[in-house]
Amino acid sequence: MHNLAIALHQQGDQVSGSDDEIFEPSRGRLDSYGLLPPETGWYPERIHGELDAVIAGMHAKPDNPELLKARELQIPVYSYPEFLYAQSKHKTRVVIGGSHGKTTITSMVLHVLKHQHIDADFMVGAQLKGFDVMVRLSHDARLMVMEGDEYPSGPTDPRPKFHVYKPHIAVISGVAWDHINVFHTFRDYLEQFSTFIRQIEAGGKLIFDQTDDTVNKLCQQECPPSVSRVSYQLPEFTVHDEKTHIRFADQLFPVGVFGRHNLLNMEAARLVCEQLGVRGTDFYEAMQSFEGASKRMETLYDDGSITVIRDFAHAPSKLRATVDAVRQQYPDKKLIACMELHTYSSLSKGFLPEYRGSMDEADAAIVFFSPKAIQLKRLPQLHLEDVLKGFDRKDLQVVTEAAVLKKMLAEHLAAKDTCLLLMSSGAFGGIDIQGLLARVPG
Repeated sequence: MHNLAIALHQQGDQVSGSDDEIFEPSRGRLDSYGLLPPETGWYPERIHGELDAVIAGMHAKPDNPELLKARELQIPVYSYPEFLYAQSKHKTRVVIGGSHGKTTITSMVLHVLKHQHIDADFMVGAQLKGFDVMVRLSHDARLMVMEGDEYPSGPTDPRPKFHVYKPHIAVISGVAWDHINVFHTFRDYLEQFSTFIRQIEAGGKLIFDQTDDTVNKLCQQECPPSVSRVSYQLPEFTVHDEKTHIRFADQLFPVGVFGRHNLLNMEAARLVCEQLGVRGTDFYEAMQSFEGASKRMETLYDDGSITVIRDFAHAPSKLRATVDAVRQQYPDKKLIACMELHTYSSLSKGFLPEYRGSMDEADAAIVFFSPKAIQLKRLPQLHLEDVLKGFDRKDLQVVTEAAVLKKMLAEHLAAKDTCLLLMSSGAFGGIDIQGLLARVPG
């Protein structure tokens, strides 16, 4: 929401906002643009008839006093995705969907478009190097690239976000059950992607991973005749000295990403860019300078002996793909995989068996969760035995205290020829990772 506020401000609109809590980096960034509310809380008296629109974020409950006042005054109220769609109605819309890889594919597409000087508005779920904001809106761009999340649009709009956007070019990178607090069965979850496919504009393109059996079957069955299917698979590649090279048009292109799932993501991005007029060789030329999105297979430290990688992986399929990718890239190093159970799904006892085998490629595996996070989410208490049984790995180390985890990670970072892989959508209980890395023996 704060990125949207900045995007509208940069477009020249007059923007105000409210929240009962504002954390960093949102607070600092809003303040730097002069958009930080003077005080936190809800003030219905600030809602008046001169407002053109009110945008309700996920935190605004249906009985929010400002929201109720806006409805009383009949001011147009939008959910976040509704507003993005309204701003892009007359643009070509590219929507990247899938249980995993959305942010990475969107980031790759935006990086290449910028490299090729193709003007585009966008919405992406992570901070990108070379981009000041995660949302950009303009009057001039004829193209809008959006990450298509399957999570509900907001408390007042239960539709999955990607059902709102009506893409001309759509991507489905993979489907693996997630968000069980919303979609209680895999069948229910799968139906959201069926609906997404049916929302593609007539004459549009559906780009999908044919190596994913679920996706392949879904796209073959659900894609309407008015939409063209474009499938992709793993590109030809080689790995030399911990560096991945793509073979394309009889040329070898070194790229900064690695691992099967990231190479599949890159192939999806290439096909999106191809639909937008970018040649394959130009795509790979641009990808040589791609450094990834924040917290997506991000190398935090590498001195040749010790490598530390951070990734957003938290769902079982994401975890497995990330661990396998790092194992392939660093075959001669001891791989320590550490993940945090942080989402509603991962902290649910009934979902834990989905993680079975997800960290098998790691030499050592650590799972951290915070009992406080469970309390805040109002979930039933989780026990160490539940985690051990779910992951089904006898040497798994389960940690519930940040101080204990910090000491454990420091010990691993003191060893030579080690790759530490940190995977979480949270913050590992507030551990200062950079502080840990500063003390790595050089």
